[in-house]
Amino acid sequence: MGGQAKGKKKGKPKRKDINPNLDPRFVGVSPQERMKLRAHEKAKKKSAEKYSVLQLLEKTEECMDSFDFEMARLFCQRALDVESSNLQALDMQGHICSELGDTEKAKEISFMQVYSFFELELSPDVGHSKYMYLGQINTGQESVDFYTKGIQVLLSALEKQAQTTQAEAAAAAPADEDAELPTAKDVCVAYCSVAEIYLTDLCMEEGAGDKCKELIERALQYHHDNPEALQLMASYLFSTERNQEGKEYLLKSVGLWLPAQEQSAASSSTDEDMQNEIPPYESRVTTAKLLLESEEFEVAVDVLEGLLEEDDEVVQVWYLSGWVCYLQLEKAKELQEREGREVTAEETEEWKALQEVARSYLTNAKKLYIKLRCDDQPMSEHVEQLLGDLGGELEGEEEDPFLDEDYEP
Repeated sequence: MGGQAKGKKKGKPKRKDINPNLDPRFVGVSPQERMKLRAHEKAKKKSAEKYSVLQLLEKTEECMDSFDFEMARLFCQRALDVESSNLQALDMQGHICSELGDTEKAKEISFMQVYSFFELELSPDVGHSKYMYLGQINTGQESVDFYTKGIQVLLSALEKQAQTTQAEAAAAAPADEDAELPTAKDVCVAYCSVAEIYLTDLCMEEGAGDKCKELIERALQYHHDNPEALQLMASYLFSTERNQEGKEYLLKSVGLWLPAQEQSAASSSTDEDMQNEIPPYESRVTTAKLLLESEEFEVAVDVLEGLLEEDDEVVQVWYLSGWVCYLQLEKAKELQEREGREVTAEETEEWKALQEVARSYLTNAKKLYIKLRCDDQPMSEHVEQLLGDLGGELEGEEEDPFLDEDYEP
């Protein structure tokens, strides 16, 4: 009996060899490392389910802008977990590693970028994303060439997709969920990207204005109510001094997404469909600038309030918020003078309130500018000029902890 008992004890360790929970990747790995690997796999799966690569890279960029490179690396790695050969993610991660002093990792990422770039030679007519990214990181005509190739790939893929959909409908076969399925919106965005180059980098090229307009019109053919395409048309029209037409396009664009932004802010909603209706943060900052240019001050206030609700650590948004209040105040005074009448008590109260709000916004803009060590001298000078006209910075009010004098980024 004793011998049998000893035999059973000797046999127990063998259970480890047939443990169904063991993954071949974990063989020879310490328990601590095994836990890390499993946690990483779980996080990777969760990221893929909850966030798109684009959303993760937007968060990465936000962290980089605020010099939080450790957090930026985490978001960027999540994006790479979902799409390991994404050139934009690789480029950002390489920059982040360089900022953090991890030169070996930066070199490794550079190698991965080169490897991914070879895909252009191996599969030039498959996958439009690589061309969209290369269009982003290049400038001028090179950028146009990459975007143009990307558009060709997109249009070809859309045609094949339509044919495949018809065939699958006839055969009742399911679509390939892993395929990179382009949409008409993708084509619209790509055309807008090229149009924007002719509005900026290549604006001095012969026929740049006509090319810009033609590209925006093509974009709108594929997605007629795309807010960013409508806004880009507004920018083009403003640049050609067709201000009334430009204002109409701009207000149509804002009307498509501003209600969703207000509803999202009011309910703190993270509903994906609702968020997809709202253009990217930077695009909405441009919207605010165009609204100021077209003197649509009240709509500009609504846009800027939503931006501050979403992220209150962007200097430019504080600055624009102060500037729009200043412009509202000046417009009200001009109207009163033009009418040639005495200032009413109600107007005096309203003007004082506008002045104080403008000073508050601009004071925060100045403090945040210093704390984040921004480098935009014209904006800084304009903030000082506006504060001077309004009576200087506000003092003695309760400060945001982020703007505290002792804060160090």
